[in-house]
Amino acid sequence: MNILLLGGGGREHALAWKLAQSPSLKTLYAAPGNPGIAQHATLVDLDAADHRAVVDFCIRHSIGLVVIGPEAPLVDGLADNLRIMGVPVFGPNKKPAQLEGSKGFTKDLCKRANIPTAAYVRVTSKDGAIAALDDFALPVVIKADGLAAGKGVIIAETRDEALAALDSMFSGAFGAAGEEVVLEEFMTGEEASFFALTDGSAILPFGSAQDHKRVGDGDTGPNTGGMGAYSPARVLTPALEQQAIDTIIRPTVDTLAAEGMPYSGVLYAGLMLTDAGPRLIEYNARFGDPECQVLMTRFDGDLVALLLAVAQGKLADQGPVTLADRTALTVVMAASGYPGTPEKGGSIAGIEAAEQTGAKVFHAGTADKGGTLVANGGRVLNVTATGDSVGAAQAAAYAAVDAIDFPTGFCRRDIGWREVEREAR
Repeated sequence: MNILLLGGGGREHALAWKLAQSPSLKTLYAAPGNPGIAQHATLVDLDAADHRAVVDFCIRHSIGLVVIGPEAPLVDGLADNLRIMGVPVFGPNKKPAQLEGSKGFTKDLCKRANIPTAAYVRVTSKDGAIAALDDFALPVVIKADGLAAGKGVIIAETRDEALAALDSMFSGAFGAAGEEVVLEEFMTGEEASFFALTDGSAILPFGSAQDHKRVGDGDTGPNTGGMGAYSPARVLTPALEQQAIDTIIRPTVDTLAAEGMPYSGVLYAGLMLTDAGPRLIEYNARFGDPECQVLMTRFDGDLVALLLAVAQGKLADQGPVTLADRTALTVVMAASGYPGTPEKGGSIAGIEAAEQTGAKVFHAGTADKGGTLVANGGRVLNVTATGDSVGAAQAAAYAAVDAIDFPTGFCRRDIGWREVEREAR
């Protein structure tokens, strides 16, 4: 089977690496890809925003499955157009993809389906938002409604911080994503991510992870797209996982189907584990980044067969997903300046040495400049390793990090710290 993978980040490198292991794969194409993805796929010059060009490519190259990695093409409705032309696609249509494309859409769905989540209000003007602030205790969570590359969430500890955040959003700091804002109750507890595949009816759990959003050690500094992750997140116990399926995932799938917009793809639920049980923070409509990297490292199965079953509405025919018991942990190496303006062009060496330690290095934001690998984005590399414990996986990942020569890069040195501390007790 010929497959087209859309995207060019670390998530897509992990997907390409696992897709390439399938015995049913004939040719894997990737657009735009990156130097790491090029090790597993034929890179093609194709713009995911040009739906006609994508459809034409699929027809000309007998594509049997399209895997859409990033969120933007999903929210833009690419999956709809592929399905109309009879091309199997892994990823939701435009309407259900609003689970990620609009924070307000998701909160309203939670209200309709009685899904546990934080109290909220949607506002469309700065004055309205300021008036609504009085309804929330501090700290308060302020979110740009639309897609903001993982950076449109601010936790305001004081009223002045809240006012500054609202001023920033309504003055265009996040572009169209900030034209509407959601104010939310601040929830306390530990965060974990839960993943489930669904074809709009059947649901198949696909593991858990814990991401590290803050740029600095000890969860300090501004939010990023993610500085590292590990899987499984053992704080999300089997009992809590089942509770999340019963009270969050299943009602979401059933409500969307009943309302005429069935969800097909992966549901990535960001959860807050409160004293009252799991509550939904937000949904993503695709595999996380860097969570995908640790999930694919643990996944033991045929990814092509599994994703095709989702695309064809045959997920109920699949057995349970098999994930290795070992912990997988990934460390993001980012370019200096991230999450602000990253320093591009810095040379990178030592990846082969890093992988000789047993780790896998996924390319997230790299480019080949005349035979030299250089940084070409904010998050540049995802150094991923496994171990019998989080502590062992952490040590293996940082041993690989230390083998890489990336002078203009940096990373957090404490990925997995909460679980490492628990293991030490």
